[in-house]
Amino acid sequence: MSSTPTPAPSRLELEKRSALVDALVQSSAAAHGLACTVVAVGGYGRRELFPFSDVDLLLLVDDLPPPGPGRDAIAAFIRALWDNGLRASQSVHTVEECCQIHDGNLELTISLLDRRAVCGPAARFDSLQERFPRFLAAERSGILRHLARMTRARHDKFGGTIFHLEPNIKECPGGLRDLHVLHWLRALGAASGNGLDEARDFLARIRLFLHARSGRDNNLLNFEAQEAIAADPAAWMREYYRHARGVFRAVRRALEQAEDSGAGLLASFRDWRGRLSNAEFTVSRERVLLREPGLLASDPSAVFRLLEFVARHGLALAPDTEQRLAAALPALASRPSYPWKDVRALFALPRCAHALRLLQDAGLLAVFLPEWKRIDALVARDFYHRYTVDEHTLVALESLAALAGAHEAPRRRFAHLLDESAGLAALRLALLLHDIGKGGGAGEHTAASVRIASEVLARFQTPEPVRDTVLFLIERHLDLSSVINSRDLEDPATARHAAARTGSIERLRLLTLMTYADISAVNPTALSPWRLDQLWRLYTNTHHELTRELQSDRIHHAEADAETAAFLEGIPTRYLRTHAPAEIAAHVALARQAGRSGAAASVARDGGYFRAAVVSPDRPGLLASLSGILASFGLEIAQAEASANASGLGLNTFAFSDPHRTLELNPSEVDRLSGALVEAALGRLDPRSLLRNRPRPAAHHRPAAPAAVSFDDSASENATLVEISAPDRPGLLYDLAVALASDGLNIEVVLINTEAHRAFDVFYVTRAGAKLDEAGRESLRARLLEACRPA
Repeated sequence: MSSTPTPAPSRLELEKRSALVDALVQSSAAAHGLACTVVAVGGYGRRELFPFSDVDLLLLVDDLPPPGPGRDAIAAFIRALWDNGLRASQSVHTVEECCQIHDGNLELTISLLDRRAVCGPAARFDSLQERFPRFLAAERSGILRHLARMTRARHDKFGGTIFHLEPNIKECPGGLRDLHVLHWLRALGAASGNGLDEARDFLARIRLFLHARSGRDNNLLNFEAQEAIAADPAAWMREYYRHARGVFRAVRRALEQAEDSGAGLLASFRDWRGRLSNAEFTVSRERVLLREPGLLASDPSAVFRLLEFVARHGLALAPDTEQRLAAALPALASRPSYPWKDVRALFALPRCAHALRLLQDAGLLAVFLPEWKRIDALVARDFYHRYTVDEHTLVALESLAALAGAHEAPRRRFAHLLDESAGLAALRLALLLHDIGKGGGAGEHTAASVRIASEVLARFQTPEPVRDTVLFLIERHLDLSSVINSRDLEDPATARHAAARTGSIERLRLLTLMTYADISAVNPTALSPWRLDQLWRLYTNTHHELTRELQSDRIHHAEADAETAAFLEGIPTRYLRTHAPAEIAAHVALARQAGRSGAAASVARDGGYFRAAVVSPDRPGLLASLSGILASFGLEIAQAEASANASGLGLNTFAFSDPHRTLELNPSEVDRLSGALVEAALGRLDPRSLLRNRPRPAAHHRPAAPAAVSFDDSASENATLVEISAPDRPGLLYDLAVALASDGLNIEVVLINTEAHRAFDVFYVTRAGAKLDEAGRESLRARLLEACRPA
């Protein structure tokens, strides 16, 4: 606590006030001839009486007094306390009633855990002292369950987090009420000592200061109070969060232990969850233990496997595991880099936020990610955000994870968007790092976040395409919010502006989801129904603009050398946004080669994928032939694009995986694949001859949304846009392309994307140079749905 102003030591001041109130109660009881036994309960019973807190009194009687002198004496006694400035809160009970469980009186039972006689006949209190412990022993499990429910409901009311910018230091998680819960659990024999005296004194002094400053029972540590209590409020609040974190961790562990002691059916379920154990980790009562205590110290990659395990199954760490993780993390963090495969395995999981939350709650996230120290418990002082910067980040990740289980229609639209999105690991990384630059003081934080994220991604050995996506999302993470707040969504110029900022359908999906999560994490009401609808309208308008421009926006008179300009003439404008200059130069070189030999192809490894490019004269069925060749080699297409320039030269590009390691283990197969692609492009090799004797691979067997086919005639002046969403499988693109070609259609432009075993394909097609009519659309729909069927 800073020097301005500093209350007296909390314990002494509270005990002094309690003693003064004792004297007032005793004198008032004597003055009004009170026949009751007066018992101090609750905070007054603990001698923790704050200046404007209620004075909780139990008036013990042999029988409830009838109307008359007995009741009049009680009323006069209470009036006298109020006249003396005390907020008396009394209840009148017999000893028998105090030792019974009735609906609605468990709060009385809990208040009686802190009881002491103040004045009146001692026999009643002695009787209570004799009977109440036996009552507690008999009803202990029910009282514990009620206390746990009551505490968790209070935590939920505050979002289950300590990191509020303006916390209620009594009721918020990690506040004084949680210290009371720990005290009550000890009184019930369900917890031991907790070593939180420093936190108790810190929080008590804050509450004393707030009461003195407000002149009332005020427990809200708002911005004004923070400025009055400390010369550097942001630094001082970090001290508050340090204490609150310790209290919150202690109370949650104590509650879990108390619930385990009488769990019954829940214990059986937790024992069943123990079947999740594997060769490295064992599960006991929802907590993960290490089979080999030295595992994390000897194998740094095991840290990632542990985090992946708890994230996948929603488990917690056992205290011993947490201690061993804390010991192993510094060595891991000191390494110059992390293997991308380990990082990706964690961030590819929908609930990776669960693992990050466990690290944060244990105070270890800043060890795992040293840059996190910049925003750990950082207060960004505004009247819009509810949480600290680090908590906002984790809530954003949790909001994205919760979206998958959304049921109400407005959010289900975004849940479908989540299903359709590629690069979710990149999205989660971007959310983790999008505000990391706020730790640098005043000013615009986005540029700093991009710079720091670049360093983190280099340490994670992130592949360039993923890195580019993460940095794009961080750099643009405020764009859609800005458009919603400042532009007319129905103005066509707004969609064009948003399309130019996002650049592609894939990035639009990811940026929309990032905006959804970012706004959701500002405060519980920030993403109002109106704002949710505005975000969706912006997405759909921009999506329409991007799909329209695939076909209609073409490159003309590019500013480049003559050869490159000739190659680019008539190519969709999107090509310049999605291909680096080096890639464009490589495609121009292929076009030069194709001018001599008729067709040219390249195949090269790119991180965990291979990429192929084929340049040849465009013709009907070209995409089917090329995708068929890739399928015949057992390769799985993740992304593809196809278009032609003004001179009729077709460019087909593919990104694909090699699940059987055919190309990796047999380098000569790369040349054979390249040659086969050229032969197929020239029409001299029919992929059906290669596929005929190759067993059709099985589809990925997992629950999935059914295939869907939709048409849009408004996206292009002379072509029909066909969108297909379907469970992915090997050979799917080939089957779709064959279906389109066999229907007599010409594919003008194609964009293929695959993520998480689902394909999202966009084709612009024409028949005899025109759009499809209604009969043609329905016929094609049937053919495409048939092509989407599993093997």
